[in-house]
Amino acid sequence: MNNSFFSKFTPKEPKFFPILKEMADVLLVASDLIIECVQDYDHEKAIEYYKKIKEQEKMGDALSARVFNELNSTFITPFDREDIHHLADKLDDVTDYINSSAKRIVLYNPKQLPASAIEVAKLIKEGAISIGKAVDQLDVLKKNSKKIKEYCQELKVTENKADDVYENFLIDLFENQKDAIEVIKLKEIMSELERATDAAEIVGKIIKTIIVKYA
Repeated sequence: MNNSFFSKFTPKEPKFFPILKEMADVLLVASDLIIECVQDYDHEKAIEYYKKIKEQEKMGDALSARVFNELNSTFITPFDREDIHHLADKLDDVTDYINSSAKRIVLYNPKQLPASAIEVAKLIKEGAISIGKAVDQLDVLKKNSKKIKEYCQELKVTENKADDVYENFLIDLFENQKDAIEVIKLKEIMSELERATDAAEIVGKIIKTIIVKYA
């Protein structure tokens, strides 16, 4: 069934845009919480932050499920069903990685977190802000495609910055950390934080694909 053909005669359902915006809002809240979690690290506080982040992660899962259910009950969609599903899925992935990072912090209980954890957490929030701006403009894609592309490019730049921070962290970790167990703990935590920025960049790629098809 060709959406582009039927869309000439049938109005498209706009209900997906508010759900995607809610998912972007959930991601932003989670990104603020992970910054607070790593900025003033304390194990007991980390447990509380993890609980709050977990709540956001559950909200993201529920919203992703709503998108899937709406796709199954909607005749005409604003974009290809696969693109909408993929976008919702990857938006949820970013929040999932934030949650997984907080979970690792709680489970591994490192002696301390490196300053680079704060840097990456702040880059996660930068990505969340860019995603929020891009998603907010999807319902007027044709008018604002240039601006949306800029937000997607910001996600690429943010991911590159996170890569650099992570690589420098690894160099410092293997040169200066003598406790092998702490090496494993910190590497796992930082790797998961960095994956959140990777997932955010993938969101940008999906949005750029949508732009190519519809702008």
